[in-house]
Amino acid sequence: MTGTHKQRHDHFRKYVDSPEKQRRLYKRSLVIVILSQLFGGAGLAAGVTVGALLAQDMLGSDSLAGVPAALFTLGSAVAAMLVGRLSQRHGRRLGLAAGFITGGIGAIGVTLAAFYSSVILLFVSLVIYGAGTATNLQARYAGTDLAKPNERARAISIAMVATTFGAVAGPNLVDVTGHFATGIGFPALTGPFMLAAVAYLLAGFVFFIFLRPDPFVVAKTIFDAQADIRQSKGDNDQTNQASQNRGLIVGATVMILTQIVMVAIMTMTPVHMKHHGHGLGDVGLVIGIHIGAMYLPSLLTGMLADKIGRTTMSIASGGVLLSAGIVAALVPADSMFGLTTALALLGLGWNFGLISGTAIIIDATDPATRAKTQGTIDVLIALAGASGGALSGMIAANSSYALLSLCGGALALLLIPVVLWSRKRKITISSSNDLKL
Repeated sequence: MTGTHKQRHDHFRKYVDSPEKQRRLYKRSLVIVILSQLFGGAGLAAGVTVGALLAQDMLGSDSLAGVPAALFTLGSAVAAMLVGRLSQRHGRRLGLAAGFITGGIGAIGVTLAAFYSSVILLFVSLVIYGAGTATNLQARYAGTDLAKPNERARAISIAMVATTFGAVAGPNLVDVTGHFATGIGFPALTGPFMLAAVAYLLAGFVFFIFLRPDPFVVAKTIFDAQADIRQSKGDNDQTNQASQNRGLIVGATVMILTQIVMVAIMTMTPVHMKHHGHGLGDVGLVIGIHIGAMYLPSLLTGMLADKIGRTTMSIASGGVLLSAGIVAALVPADSMFGLTTALALLGLGWNFGLISGTAIIIDATDPATRAKTQGTIDVLIALAGASGGALSGMIAANSSYALLSLCGGALALLLIPVVLWSRKRKITISSSNDLKL
């Protein structure tokens, strides 16, 4: 054991030797994650709801309306890596606090960019704003560090449900925040970004002040203290590594595909609605219900992922996302009910994929590398979202929103063969092990 590990081990010895104290810290950490996500969700919603409309106004082109989603998801990719590495080295507290505060600074920059009509400042600020999106997602891991294997998906789901309240409130405050913004001399579309700035900063301060002791640091200490036990079982390392690698590939693929489909269709829906006579209030309602569907069913999804399996929920994600694409493509553009149904299905399919994929990733990692690995995978998810956001505007501008939706639904079907491949590989490895025994 290194000197650093020994110091940490000694400091947290009371947690290493007491499952009861671990349990209490696990529950306390969940409460702090819930509190931070109440704010974080509101910050997340601004870019989703009016980012494309703000770009359309400032750039004067529908084909570039997907640029904001691409920029803040690109920014989230960089932030995911940095937050993951910072969390691995110093714990969740510093990593998540830094990410949220950076996102808040980006939201302030977007507001100033619109006020001064500066496209360069807008683009730079959107990238920085993306740090909040990445951190909002990585916060779901903080509740799982001390969770038992059979309750990890539920721990993820609790964090996501907390996000619902802010995320649903944000889009439905578009008109209110817009009036506030115009009242102080700013463009109406900057209102949600003002809300995002306050929300992200508050989320960051909650983590920085209250996440003590850090659950990830405690989990690493426990992991280090059990090194001798793991070494005595070292003859299974090769099989465990193969299983972990497979889990990382499948979990990442599930989350990447669901992210591409969700971001692509969601990004162009406000523009599609605006072209067909819907006002900002209608856009806020549809996106609010969509974000509610992304997060609100999480407790049920988490319970199902723990009870009936991550594989089943991953396959269900592909089916629901396909349904969302078909409905979005076929409903009349002036139908609020049809568009709301399509976006609700889109959010639900994303929810199934994110929770099952995240649980697979956690199952396939240990505290020695977990936060860094999670950050790296979230980079891939963010880049996938950036691609989906950028391509969505081009596809819709050069063909139609209906074709974009159908393409997204078809892409979601790839989840099924990927998950079936993972099951086949699992059976093969298990059979090989049985033969050796």
